[in-house]
Amino acid sequence: MVGHSCSSTGKSRNLTRRTFLTRSALAASSLSAASAVGWAKERETNKSQKSFPVAIRVDAAKPIGRLRPIWRFFGADEPNYATMKNGRKLIAELGKLAPKRVYFRAHNLLCSGDGTPALKWGSSGVYKEDARGNAVYDWTILDGIFDTYLERGVRPYVQMGFMPKALSIKPEPYQHKWTPKAKYSEIYTGWAYPPKDYKKWAELIYQWARHCVARYGRDEVKTWYWETWNEPNISYWQGTHEEFCKLHDYAVDAVRRALPTARVGGPDVAGSGGKFQRDFIEHCLRGTNHATGKKGTPLDFVAFHAKGSPRFVDGHVRMGIANQLRTINEGFGIIASFPELKKTPIIIGESDPEGCAACQGEQLGYRNGTMYSSYTAASFARKHDLADKHRVNFEGALTWAFEFEDQPYFAGFRSLATNGIDKPVLNTFRMFSKMSGCRITAESDGAVDLSTIMSKGVRTKPDVAALASLDKDSLCVMAWHYHDDDLPGPDADIELSIEALPANFTKATLSHYRIDETHSNAYTAWQRMGNPQNPTPDQYAELEKAGQLTLLAPPETITANQNKITLKFQLPRQAVSLLAMERLPV
Repeated sequence: MVGHSCSSTGKSRNLTRRTFLTRSALAASSLSAASAVGWAKERETNKSQKSFPVAIRVDAAKPIGRLRPIWRFFGADEPNYATMKNGRKLIAELGKLAPKRVYFRAHNLLCSGDGTPALKWGSSGVYKEDARGNAVYDWTILDGIFDTYLERGVRPYVQMGFMPKALSIKPEPYQHKWTPKAKYSEIYTGWAYPPKDYKKWAELIYQWARHCVARYGRDEVKTWYWETWNEPNISYWQGTHEEFCKLHDYAVDAVRRALPTARVGGPDVAGSGGKFQRDFIEHCLRGTNHATGKKGTPLDFVAFHAKGSPRFVDGHVRMGIANQLRTINEGFGIIASFPELKKTPIIIGESDPEGCAACQGEQLGYRNGTMYSSYTAASFARKHDLADKHRVNFEGALTWAFEFEDQPYFAGFRSLATNGIDKPVLNTFRMFSKMSGCRITAESDGAVDLSTIMSKGVRTKPDVAALASLDKDSLCVMAWHYHDDDLPGPDADIELSIEALPANFTKATLSHYRIDETHSNAYTAWQRMGNPQNPTPDQYAELEKAGQLTLLAPPETITANQNKITLKFQLPRQAVSLLAMERLPV
């Protein structure tokens, strides 16, 4: 790539890379043939509205740093789903995105039980005690989960939790019986409590890490992330802040005794963490380690969570992207306030449009269709901008969505696939996986600026913008047309100018991928079939195909004119395009 570098110019620039928002419908529980007809009528309304022009300018000569693959982290409450039929299938799809660079985080890995999954529950039965109180370990279920990941190109983001029944200070009641209609407070049972013996807790973690090293090898395990618990600043932890620090210190020391080069961190707090996060960081940097008595606790990465807040307003879903981005802004700000953490990687350990994957409701009707995929594109683009603003080492943003076994098709859960059928949102990640190299400047006169989105969301004009990347032989532009309100609107007429191309980038193959109502969208294909809950083999095969990332048109050869390429296309509301250009030899 002659004359081009991924190095930033050093100037702080608020680039107008924005993501689009595609349309969703209500959860499958409320779908009917009438709703599908209504959607078709709304699309006709869209076509009758006058489109509006948007100019997007990409400058290949203005790199703004490496395009970090922040998207390659996923997770779920229910770890046992990964080893089931559709779980294995989806893990394989995630692994294909970036083999051995995709990570998966799961709750409930250490919970007592026989591995039978339930909503917001999982178990491994890893720890019991004999009549004399001696530990009895059984790695069978845990090995099955991690084997499933690793055999399919996915690595563990190891969450050390929750508390085995035999170690909990309040073992009864233990397993909750949560349903989407239950109160959230009902899940915080015996697994959420501190251990009765911190040394036994540490020994469990030590033996687990030691077992992983023996089974998978030191070189493999040192690539994993190890963190303690989940959201200890809210009810997931039924102890004090000091007790959590103690739990964490003993766990981290145990992992490091088994593997001194293990990557350890946390605390995966809910939200930015506020005072809890600050106090935790202070403890790790300067406090007395509960396990060793020495100063400080290793902190190889820092993690917090960020969620949006959708609502159901005047008969439609209104997303809350502003809430999620403000939380990220606060979280980055807290970590950036510690000079010692200037280079420490940051992971947003759960980063989603809202907080409960296994919940259902009208305000969650965005999940099946293109609203979810476009929101994901829009929010991820702005995470890059916020990291630039705070000059932090942003390593990843973890999407807390997977799949739910034995549930109806398109049941309204936050997931990447349903019954083995990929949802539109998964195709956003397939688009991201095709982008690499440098982030290059992409400016749009249809973009909504970052400060406005954080303060007001996207509530007036839509946000139509782009994220661009340049590698040695490829240039990619992701463009989106987003609005917080899940309502019809006119198309955007895009004129995309790609300027200052490298001298050797004179001819390329253009592949235009699209997520919209009729492309990369198994949900609308399912609706057109009449919402079958028992699709025939032919219907299922059609849905599988519809769930893959598809082209808007066949690939074509394009030629630069004076180091510039100009492309024109229409982008519907709540749609996403990826224009991938592969350089041809001349």
